[in-house]
Amino acid sequence: MEATRKFAIEVAHLAKNTRCHDVVVLDMTGVSPITDFNIIATGTSARQMRTVCDDIDELAVKSGFRSFHRSGYEGESWIAVDYVDVVIHVFNGAARMYYDLENLWADARRVKWE
Repeated sequence: MEATRKFAIEVAHLAKNTRCHDVVVLDMTGVSPITDFNIIATGTSARQMRTVCDDIDELAVKSGFRSFHRSGYEGESWIAVDYVDVVIHVFNGAARMYYDLENLWADARRVKWE
């Protein structure tokens, strides 16, 4: 679990350092049987969102994590990348407000990562 938490925090830092904003890490332990951590971030453009996801894939390989599934990569509103124990959601601003995952998972504890 510690390696998973470390990876989730590293992903949050990488997202912020590659121009994502409002990056949130949610500890899903006890809330969801599907994943341990959800990372939610807002990108600045579709191109930037794809770049962030590509950079996260590189970090994942170095950290010993493999992408199980990727969705929305060719779209412009929401890219989700599933590493099983960690799921990354990169939205544009409008989609993030519309889907409101922070409210959906309001029972999840926010991880202080900054």
